[in-house]
Amino acid sequence: MTQWLFLAIAILAEVFATSMLKLSNGFTRFIPCFWSIIGYIVSFYCLAQTLKHMPVGIAYAVWSGIGIVCVSAIAWIKFGQKMDLAAILGISFSLMGVLIINLFSKSMSH
Repeated sequence: MTQWLFLAIAILAEVFATSMLKLSNGFTRFIPCFWSIIGYIVSFYCLAQTLKHMPVGIAYAVWSGIGIVCVSAIAWIKFGQKMDLAAILGISFSLMGVLIINLFSKSMSH
């Protein structure tokens, strides 16, 4: 169960760091840069802890897939990013992949 907690923290930290990266304006604003770096450090540390107990391919698929969905939602809500049908479908496929892995894969223990 601990691996899921570490993975959740890794995802949240990565989403936060990526959002700060957008606010850093190309790494020209100190505070968002600082928080972006801290977020990525926390994210990679927690992802590394997850990998002690979960296959790397599965952990990375969940980490990146949920991260894509969350960052895209934040970009749409906070930054006014417009998404066309292709973008929405692609993001939906990422989410479906994470769900399929978690619901049906025997590659990992729940």
